[in-house]
Amino acid sequence: PPGRHTFADFVIGTSNRFAHAAAQAVAETPGRSYNPLFIYGDVGLGKTHLLQAVGHRLQSAGISNVIALSCASFTNEFIAALSSKKIDEFRTKYRKAGALLIDDIQFLCDKERTQEEFFHTFNSLHISQKQIVLSSDQPSTDIPTLKDHLLSRFASGLEARIDAPTFETRLSILGDCAQRQGRDLPGEILTYIASTIQNNVRELEAAVTRVVGLSALS
Repeated sequence: PPGRHTFADFVIGTSNRFAHAAAQAVAETPGRSYNPLFIYGDVGLGKTHLLQAVGHRLQSAGISNVIALSCASFTNEFIAALSSKKIDEFRTKYRKAGALLIDDIQFLCDKERTQEEFFHTFNSLHISQKQIVLSSDQPSTDIPTLKDHLLSRFASGLEARIDAPTFETRLSILGDCAQRQGRDLPGEILTYIASTIQNNVRELEAAVTRVVGLSALS
């Protein structure tokens, strides 16, 4: 939907304040504040939201060729380029990016050739002061079989952790989600959902969507 996954609709709390501030900093001064920015935390806490918010902000600032994709997509595209003998086109595409935002970078584990290719892509962009933002479900040091030279590149920037939202933040997220759907849900319903779902922002939003849908049908 229009407006989703921007900084404007990201609900800030104590669990994500540092990661949000770091993401805003790289969006305002790409390639200079923290490069790379490595955001990590459990599934459904807003990593992808921040990644895409950075991308939207960079594009609105006039930076062209901002590439945002999952690590799985990067890997599959690399394998396809090798198979079709179009590796030069692949390298030109990614090494000439205005910024590179990759979600779920932990899936580089056990992929030696993809790791090596990403290492060279990373170096090319970093030397050109192009912003790199990565997300993961774990710190870079915990990603198994990650090559030392890649690990050192990730550690050269800033790692920002997102934790599970507090009860107050969960309430804010639910209220914001209901408002986006044009509904003003009763406080007791929001309180019940916030008390029941504690560790996943995506599930909070899905619960509001279900409640709104059921109320519309009834």
